[in-house]
Amino acid sequence: MGGTFDPVHYGHLVTAGEAHWQFGLDVVLFVPNRHPPHKDPHDVSSPEHRYLMTFLATATHPRFMVSRIEIDRPGPSYTIDTIRELGRAYPGGEFFYITGADALGQILRGEWRDAEELLRLCHFIGASRPGYYLDLAQWSAAHHHAGPHLHNIHTMEIPAMAISSTDIRNRVREGRPITYLVPEAVEQYIVKHNLYTEARAPLRGRTG
Repeated sequence: MGGTFDPVHYGHLVTAGEAHWQFGLDVVLFVPNRHPPHKDPHDVSSPEHRYLMTFLATATHPRFMVSRIEIDRPGPSYTIDTIRELGRAYPGGEFFYITGADALGQILRGEWRDAEELLRLCHFIGASRPGYYLDLAQWSAAHHHAGPHLHNIHTMEIPAMAISSTDIRNRVREGRPITYLVPEAVEQYIVKHNLYTEARAPLRGRTG
């Protein structure tokens, strides 16, 4: 499960838990990115802050793990690079990439780097809010590269998808509560390090 995780919240955790159960996954690997290609690095919290928040949020789940594979890799974080690296590390492994339905639409439109290879190398689980319908057949007809790999694409509905990191950051800036939107340890971390306020505390760590 890749993402910025700025911050990680219960929507991410519920989605990961449901995917773990529905698809019989051995483990869910959370992969915070270092530099999201579609965002200015100055617009996101430091990689170390985001990694540590994700670690705190997942520490008590026996099947959740956090990887530094993108945090420690210099340059923009492209999913195809991560999947290739995981494939080398775990030959013969079957990979499922858990993401939101909107990101899945971008992949099906070929907007992610080497999208066709991505669709060939791993399964994709697109999580959506209840009532949101992703018509895979329509995507296949409109984007020829997706058609041969539709068997690798899956969807599931998650009520907690209404929670967003953007809203959480805005709530912190406005002094509004975020309790029950993020794990308690993540909320305490945000307060301790003054994240999402004008006086954001830097955190230095390994830079790859």
